[in-house]
Amino acid sequence: MGVTALILAAGAGTRMKSEIPKVAHEVLGTPMVRLVVAAARQAGCDRVVAVTGHGAEFVEALLDDVQCVRQEQRLGTGHAVMCARGALMPAEGSLVVLSGDSPLLRPETIDALVQERERSGAAIAVLTAEMDDPAGYGRIVRGPRGEVLGIVEHKDLAPQQMDIAEINTGTYCFDAAVLFAHLDKLDTDNAQGEFYLTDMVSVFHREGLGVVGVPTDEPQETIGVNSRVQLAQATRVLQQRINERHMIDGVTMVDPNLVWIGPDVELEQDVVIEPMTFLMGATTVERGAHIGPSTRITDSKIGPDARVDASVLIGANVGRDATVGPVSYLRPGTVLMADSKVGACVEIKKSTVGEGSKVPHLSYIGDATIGKGVNVGAGSITCNYDGARKHATVIEDGAFIGSDTMLVAPVTIGQGAVTAAASAITRDVAAGSLGVERSEQRTVEGWADRKRAAGAEDTERGSEA
Repeated sequence: MGVTALILAAGAGTRMKSEIPKVAHEVLGTPMVRLVVAAARQAGCDRVVAVTGHGAEFVEALLDDVQCVRQEQRLGTGHAVMCARGALMPAEGSLVVLSGDSPLLRPETIDALVQERERSGAAIAVLTAEMDDPAGYGRIVRGPRGEVLGIVEHKDLAPQQMDIAEINTGTYCFDAAVLFAHLDKLDTDNAQGEFYLTDMVSVFHREGLGVVGVPTDEPQETIGVNSRVQLAQATRVLQQRINERHMIDGVTMVDPNLVWIGPDVELEQDVVIEPMTFLMGATTVERGAHIGPSTRITDSKIGPDARVDASVLIGANVGRDATVGPVSYLRPGTVLMADSKVGACVEIKKSTVGEGSKVPHLSYIGDATIGKGVNVGAGSITCNYDGARKHATVIEDGAFIGSDTMLVAPVTIGQGAVTAAASAITRDVAAGSLGVERSEQRTVEGWADRKRAAGAEDTERGSEA
């Protein structure tokens, strides 16, 4: 029988002080609830169901590949499971219950929890942790032989239970059939007047059903994010975990504390990452590339031995040995072929820069196809938008675009053609030709001297007055 994951993602998260639902807040560029979904799937869960409530439409948009059920009235974690009962039927195998605000939970921990419940035949396995400061957490109450007797929420603790350091992490693995056979035994006789899923432990204990506690060896992974402070703490833990994994695999980080890498980023050996660099989304960086400092790359591919310096890339593809920056902006649809160069203060959008071509500095390239061996002079612009539609520019192999050229699309610059500096090119330039568009220069002899002299006279009269 398979394993199903049920993710509780209905809470309002009032301590976040945000209009954004708590579980939608991001850790290293990924919504918390997505990190929980990924951990469940990596742990081998065949099916994932989420319970939504506060900001349900917002959260469900993040979970378009997950079956969602609504908890219209939020009456506790037990009530959330009741709301999901229909979606989880037929009840069989193991049911893992996870919190959507626990972004650090490792797949191997979920798998170990499932394996222990199935090995022991228990009705429930509870993930526990030892905390130096357990305040605010529900406590694990054990019997004289170490058996788990129940879980007591912090607000319901008796004075003699306040010193218990072993806490409930909010992560459980149930025998699904046993859970739903007993779920209606929950009641609201507690300080919050809610249905506590934790009360299933004492229900099972009374029924003589097995209950096991499974301690984690990394208490940090059980952090529940309920505030901006805890969000930052979780980010720091995940940052360290991800960076260490990449460094072990052969990536150099000059200062890993100043590098932020998303969980879906892929890095090959001998990549070097400088400080103040952010790699997010579905980004891949291939062997020998050098990234940063002060660089942000999202959903992009960086080829072998490429260099990106102090720039922003979104949805770009940078080829082998290509260079970018400093202070350049590559927008979605940008493709840089091998050995190409995008220099300082260049913006490129939805364009291809051919092999060995250069856009050295202070230029905008949009909706363009640039061939091989092209040089685009400083200050050049493809004028691709007429106020209603976008138009394409084509620059063929070996062309030379003079500085401060305006290419008014649609326009084609032929192979080996040249545009003169300071030209506004509105018509195609044939291969091997020169395109020039300038008004004739006029020189007015002595004009500057006369202007300065007139200014001096005005100044003198002003001082006499």
